[in-house]
Amino acid sequence: MERYGLRYEGPIYRPPSEAQSLLIQATIGCPWNKCTFCMVYKNGPRFSIRPVDDIKDDITRARKALGIGVRMVFFPSGNTIIMKTGDLAEICRFTKETFPHLERITVYGSAQYVVRKGFDDMKSIASAGLSRIHMGLESGDAQVLERMRKGSTPEQQVEAGRIIMDSGIELSEYVVLGLGGKDRTKEHVSGTLDVLNRTDPDFIRLRTLLPKINTPLLEDIDSGKFELLSPHEVLRETYDIISGLDVTGLLISDHYTNYINVKGKMPEDKERMLKDVWKAMKKPETSFRKMYVGDE
Repeated sequence: MERYGLRYEGPIYRPPSEAQSLLIQATIGCPWNKCTFCMVYKNGPRFSIRPVDDIKDDITRARKALGIGVRMVFFPSGNTIIMKTGDLAEICRFTKETFPHLERITVYGSAQYVVRKGFDDMKSIASAGLSRIHMGLESGDAQVLERMRKGSTPEQQVEAGRIIMDSGIELSEYVVLGLGGKDRTKEHVSGTLDVLNRTDPDFIRLRTLLPKINTPLLEDIDSGKFELLSPHEVLRETYDIISGLDVTGLLISDHYTNYINVKGKMPEDKERMLKDVWKAMKKPETSFRKMYVGDE
């Protein structure tokens, strides 16, 4: 697939907040690809890292097509942070040189790969221009993380978050509401709050669990091993998470899976957001979207 002469291979996903970003593919697939709730790369392609010269060539092609006015660049696919530190730093520096008005360079990065790099490497990448990392916390409960085969522990999530923020990179953390199912909802909330409050990320982004085709989690749902939460139960998790947060960043539920959109700066908008969620909890469950199995 090509756009503006740029080359893409496999599924190309980006967060909603990167909707205006130029997408330059740096990696193909995901090096982990074991999360039971994720369908994105289950059918391939196999993970690989594009050659630096090919990435830089696409950056040059983008400048020819779009000019020098590009302000945001996102390097997909899954877990681009796994690139060799020197290579990632090189493409960041080249991007800044190519687009003089650039304001942000962003990647996906899982906790285990951030911890593996450590502070010095992350500081080096930050100095080269990487300014934000999207990291999937998903849950702060160790049992939920293990059941979902996330590949990280709550302690690794905290350590990775601190490394990212101490290095001067913005941290955007993702939480999946309902990921603990009915049997672990309390632990899911309490563990998630513990990680978030100890990390205090720049952004907390809420997602609601939506089962996807071709995933082990869907098999567990179909067999009755995993029970999905109802809309009211998801809203209760939303309320309890916002209520228990002791952070200073921005909370956003900017995703089609959610039953309600809430957005605010913590702590000053906390009470307003709680009122919005409480109001939504008073609506009949039939007023919310029906559960369905996603295919993308």
